[in-house]
Amino acid sequence: MAQGCLKCLKYTMCFANFLIFMSGVAVLGFGVYMTVNFKMTALTPTLASFNLANMLLVSGIIVTCVSFLGFLGALKENRCILLTFFLLLFILMLVELTAACLLLMYEGEIGAMVKEDLTKGLEKAKGSNSTSDWDMVQKTLDCCGVNNVTDWGSVVPATCCLDCDATPPTYRTKGCLVKLKNWFEENFLTIGISVIVLCIIEVLGMCFAMTLFCHISRSGLGYKL
Repeated sequence: MAQGCLKCLKYTMCFANFLIFMSGVAVLGFGVYMTVNFKMTALTPTLASFNLANMLLVSGIIVTCVSFLGFLGALKENRCILLTFFLLLFILMLVELTAACLLLMYEGEIGAMVKEDLTKGLEKAKGSNSTSDWDMVQKTLDCCGVNNVTDWGSVVPATCCLDCDATPPTYRTKGCLVKLKNWFEENFLTIGISVIVLCIIEVLGMCFAMTLFCHISRSGLGYKL
């Protein structure tokens, strides 16, 4: 009976980690696609390293590596790999919870920093006459400039126009910063639930890994490759 439960736990953990591994590969692939096709560094020049493409790349690499360790540890019944998997999941959960707390505590400061960097990015785009990144954001979010159309000065890009042929032309009224804030406020519950679900998955992964680790320890195996 115990052996049957152990095998069930082992193959359940293998299957779950395989699915997570494939999800990580998909996220990594999407991150590479965004890096190649959407160079968003012009929006936030100071925070260029923290753009969406880079975050997807880092997340994809972490997820694939950790899930591969979990899959290999369960498949080979290796205590060292299982313990490493457990510790990595624990560290990841602590980092996620710390990041969530810091975002809530320093929401105002982070907002001010993002606003300042967006303004710098817009000024840089005006100086270089290259507004492709801003054009994409303004079309997607239905916004214009950081605060409003006046941020662009006398040369307003076509993506700010609702009706460029009108006299005078009509522009999008809301700035992109307000739109971004509204989007986060509207999706705050969804983001919160996603973080909680992620933490639950990580706790379950740690429980499975430690249970398998203890069963293997009792059987006197666990260091074979």
